[in-house]
Amino acid sequence: MHVKFGALMLALVLVAGCQSSGSNTGTAGGAGFSGGSGFGSGTTAAPGSQEDLVQSAGDRVFFDFDRYDLKGDAQATLDKQAAWLKQNGSVTLVIEGHCDERGTREYNLALGERRATAVKNYLVAAGVDASRLGTISYGKERPAVEGSNEAAWAKNRRAVSVVTSAPRA
Repeated sequence: MHVKFGALMLALVLVAGCQSSGSNTGTAGGAGFSGGSGFGSGTTAAPGSQEDLVQSAGDRVFFDFDRYDLKGDAQATLDKQAAWLKQNGSVTLVIEGHCDERGTREYNLALGERRATAVKNYLVAAGVDASRLGTISYGKERPAVEGSNEAAWAKNRRAVSVVTSAPRA
């Protein structure tokens, strides 16, 4: 089981690394997703897909510097994610924890894990089965935005919910 999950996570990392370097900086509402079927595009996402999550609930929440507590806007996004997960009962997610570039690699990996775990715990408290949620920390290794300023750092301090399995069409 652990080997299968590890292989799945490796595949996700490899696929994610192949994404275009376009602006995938989504907001708490998910409007920044660059998957081609965002808000106002006229395209309907497949139910239970990553695009459906982004359009319906948003796929990311943001954190203050050196924090992993969930602010009000993050909780509102996670409430929408919990409702979406309840409507899409066979979907599973991996919650990625990310940090800005400041701090050591080890510190940021630990902080990213605390951020991902905070999101998972919130979703479980909202009624989502914990077995449908995994976590991973990328620390500062996968910034959404390049730059060494507060605007970039704010977008990199995030947790992103990634669909790992969706209903079959």
